Formats: sequence, C-alpha cells, structure tokens
Amino acid sequence: MPHEPVWAAQSPSPVRRKTLTSQVADRIRADLLTGKFPPGSQLGETELAESLGVSRGPVRESLARLVHEGLLLSRPHRGVFVPLLSEADIIDIYYAREALEAAAFRRVITSAKPPGLLSALDETVDELACATRVGDWSRVADLDVRFHSLVIEAAGSPRLHRMFDTVIAETRLCLNLQANADPARLDLLDEHRELARLIAGDDVHAALAALTQHFAEATVTVRNRVRAVRR
Repeated sequence: MPHEPVWAAQSPSPVRRKTLTSQVADRIRADLLTGKFPPGSQLGETELAESLGVSRGPVRESLARLVHEGLLLSRPHRGVFVPLLSEADIIDIYYAREALEAAAFRRVITSAKPPGLLSALDETVDELACATRVGDWSRVADLDVRFHSLVIEAAGSPRLHRMFDTVIAETRLCLNLQANADPARLDLLDEHRELARLIAGDDVHAALAALTQHFAEATVTVRNRVRAVRR
C-alpha cells in the first residue's frame, strides 16, 4: 500500500488575518508612495495615531517597519522623516534597478512569454499615452511603475520580486518629485513603446541596451528634479 504524502496527513495552517500594525503600515506606505507626505517632512506618532483612529503602539511599530524598508528615515532624538533623496541615492536606486530588471528582461525574452504579458504591456503603454496627453503626471508615474512591475512578475522569480519591491518603492519616492510638475522627459512614452516591442522579440542585446539608456535618461531627469527641490 503506497504511503500517503506527508503533506496530506497534516492539517492546513490557519489563514492569518492582517494585524493592526500591518494595516497601519500599509496605509502609511500607500500615503508615502502617492506623495501625501512630501520629501523632508516629519511624521509624528501622535498625529498619525489620531488621523488613523488607532493607538500610538501600532503606529510606532509601523514606522519602524517602514524605516527598515527604506521608505522612512529615523534620526536619533529628532524623529522619523520622509527621506529627501540625494543625487547619490538616485544614482544608486537606478543602478540597482537596472541590475534587477536586466535579469528579468533576459529571462522573459529568452523564454516562452507568459500569456497576456505582451497585451498587458501594450495596454499600459496606451494608458501612458492618454495620461501624457492630458498632463496627468502622477498617473504617468503610476503607469511607469506598472510597466516595469509586469516584466518583473513575468520573470517568475519570487526572490527577484522581493528585491524589486524594495527598490521600486524608493523609485516611487523619486517619481513623486515629478508628480504634478511639467515633464522633463517627453520621450518617456516612446521609450516604453520601444521596450515593449523589444520584449516581444528575441534580441536580448538590443533590449538590454534600450533598458540601460532608459535608466540613464531617468537618472538625469530625477537628479535635475532633486536639484530643483533643494534650491
């Protein structure tokens, strides 16, 4: 008689509900990534607790979690602040992104494309075109992130995805510097359209070269915005 698989004899683990701290952290994280808290601003436990209708304990734990994620900066004896990213930070963020996304591009292009990926990329580019036409730069930033996230997801690597989640959150802080401002890169739409075309093909070298150029342009743009904010 065949042995029953070990997993079949075990009771499934109960589904864990999100803790209050996790819910508070999700809320603060979302507000950070949508630019509600401007770079350099201080986040106070008391004010956040009152606005969220919770005690200070979950807020304190949430802030510590977001500091660990790199979305907030803790200054001893002063408090917790939204980072005011330096030019060196910008360069490092895009350096890390290029390393991660080059790996994802390589795998996606040299493997069978996941169903729906190419159409999802094209749809995102079409939405990017619409947002660009009406000057909705916050929406443009969201769609920019969505495009690159689709490629990371398509690579099918949970570890790569986890690393990307951290660096894309910091990227979103960078992009918030451009939200509701005049665009410095009118060729952003064309770059994403070209990336989508290359992902659909099989020329890895051309795709990685285009990705490198894309991030080089992005780095210059965001650095210029950082300089403008610091004036």
